[in-house]
Order: sequence, then C-alpha cells, then structure tokens
Amino acid sequence: MLLLSFFLLIICILVSVAFVTLLERKVLGYIQLRKGPNKVGLMGLLQPFSDGIKLFFKEQTYPSKSNYIMYMLTPIFMLVLSIFTWAIFPYIINTCSFNMGMLFFMCCSGMSVYGVMLSGWSSNSNYALLGSIRSVAQTISYEVSMSLLLVNFLFLSWGFNLLDFMMYQKCVWFIFLSLPLFMCWFSSCLAETNRSPFDFAEGESELVSGFNVEYSSGGFAYIFLAEYMNIIFMSMLTSVVFMGCNIVSLFFYFTIVLFIFGFVWVRGTLPRFRYDKLMYMTWKVFLPTSLNYIMFVTGVMSYILLC
Repeated sequence: MLLLSFFLLIICILVSVAFVTLLERKVLGYIQLRKGPNKVGLMGLLQPFSDGIKLFFKEQTYPSKSNYIMYMLTPIFMLVLSIFTWAIFPYIINTCSFNMGMLFFMCCSGMSVYGVMLSGWSSNSNYALLGSIRSVAQTISYEVSMSLLLVNFLFLSWGFNLLDFMMYQKCVWFIFLSLPLFMCWFSSCLAETNRSPFDFAEGESELVSGFNVEYSSGGFAYIFLAEYMNIIFMSMLTSVVFMGCNIVSLFFYFTIVLFIFGFVWVRGTLPRFRYDKLMYMTWKVFLPTSLNYIMFVTGVMSYILLC
C-alpha cells in the first residue's frame, strides 16, 4: 500500500505539473493582454502534453568539454530530490506518515542547491557557472530565514508531522496569528524555487538562460519538472502550515491553486530584484523578523505554562 499510494501520488503530481504550466501561460497571457495557448485541443488543454512529447523527442546535445557523467546525472538528481520531498504529504490514513516530516523537508531543500550548482559546473560554460553561483548564494541565504520561520510554527504545533498542523488549526489558522511571517515565508518560497522576482539563476537578460543554458531535450525537461514540482510542493506546504487544511476537503486543493496563482501573478507583475537588495532583504529583514517572533512565541508559551 505504501508503494502504491506513493506511486499514485507521483503520477498525480506529474499531471498537475503539466496543467500548472498551462495555467501559468494562460495567466501570463491575460496579464499581458494577449491569448495564451488555445489551439491544441479544447482551449489549449492538450498543449502541455504536446510540449512534453516535443521536449523528449528533440535531439540531445551536450558540450564537448563538459563533465559528461555529472552533466547527464544532475537533472535526474534534481527530479528525484523533488519527488522525495513529496514523501511527507500528510496522508490521513497513515499510509505514509512522517513523524519527522519537517526535518526531512529541510534536509531535502538544503540538498536542492547541489543540483543547480553541479548542473552549472558540469556544463563547463561561463553563463551556466555564473547562474549556479548566484543560486548557491541565494538559496543558502534564504534557507536560514526559512528554517527559522518554520521553527516558529514547530513551537506552536509542537511536532514535526504535517498532520499536527491540521489538528492544531481547527479553531484558528496560523496565518491570522502571524501575517508578517506569512509574507516573509511566501517571499522565501519565491527565492527558494528561483522564481521571479528572484530568478537570478535563470536571468535571461544577463545569462542567456542561466544554469540550464546547455541542456536540451530530456535534461531540460527534468529540470523543468523539478522546478514546477517544487512550486506545487511549496504551495501545498504553505496551505498546511498557515491554513491547516484537511486533505479530504476541496478547500485544501483550492488554496493550493490559489498559491500557485500567486507564484504566476508575481512573475507577471514584478520586475527582477537587484542582487544586493535580495541579500539585504533576507539578512536585514526576514532574519530579524523570524528571530523576534521566536522570542515572542517562546515567551508567550513560557508564560502560559508557568500560569
């Protein structure tokens, strides 16, 4: 049952990735006052499958001076790591219930930087290397504030299992208790997934395409899948941590789509940040905010326990 349920989950996530790309192209199209994909199938519903088939059947090229084995294995590593993070999905029936799920998530998100770094280094291209170096600095910096933001809610829920967040938010959502932390968390999610306005690893106007510039065909498709799987996962995690949604309710999936729409909306409206502003924001804004909230939460809980 464990393997079957996880296999079904991965199939559903891969299908979701296909339609999230369609949603993104449609929303960006209407933001820019034009039509999105609308020719392949009814209202463009078959466009993601057409793009996927096209990607996997294109010719696979690779730089002659690249580190070939590392170059080919890194996209697979990124995809497998994204799939592993979905193991903490909160099954009500305890098919795959992770008691240390949040710790596992922090470990996997910490390792995700290696995929971008190795893909840029193994390509043996200056543009790819610059993109990967940017991503390493950005992801490591935001990992600190994101972990401390999570610590606040681990104090409140008193557990590492995502099911605990559902149980403790039946009466009031954490988003009402900590709206500033929600804003910091959502910005950190954008930075962790290398999305606009923090897409310095893929700066098209400066680095052609960033760390994935030398990839084509299947390798590019795996990187693409890993990125969008991470976006859906962060939307699911945001919904659970801040709204305590029950996975058997339709509202849970509605909030996930809402947060995914937020990722797309930000991409369509905000320009790219300056790099020093990006680093300033995490070290001078997010980090002090999360540390102050930790002091506040622990102080209130200590006072309640003493009383």
